[in-house]
Amino acid sequence: MWLRPTRPTADNSNSGREVPAKSANCCGETMEKRLPIAMVVNLASAQVQGTTGSELTYTNNVSAHGACVVSSRQWQPGEIAEVTSFLDQVAMRGKVVYCRRHGDDQYAIGLSFQNGAVVWSIYLKYACRAQETVPLRQRFAR
Repeated sequence: MWLRPTRPTADNSNSGREVPAKSANCCGETMEKRLPIAMVVNLASAQVQGTTGSELTYTNNVSAHGACVVSSRQWQPGEIAEVTSFLDQVAMRGKVVYCRRHGDDQYAIGLSFQNGAVVWSIYLKYACRAQETVPLRQRFAR
């Protein structure tokens, strides 16, 4: 499982929701579990209206409050992107945290969903499985 560093902020209030599993690294940053989920999404700038500028692409991984999405264009940190899952047609808006080259003509953009946890069905399905930790002995004892 991959971990993504996130900096603690004052607006990280629980507000009655369950807190995702986190751990701390040597620098005091919290780490959120990433699941290597590749799902088809529509990616568009939240500032641009209409379908021009949107692209059908995919995620590399997803965490409780973010995702790494592959894009054909370079994004700037701070831009707001809207990501809509192809399966659910559920849209989430995220702030671009980073943009790195991904191959010759693509970019991997890290998005932080600051207004809520990821609700895409495929993520919820696998996130629940990842939290169900069963000792290895119990898996094989039948």
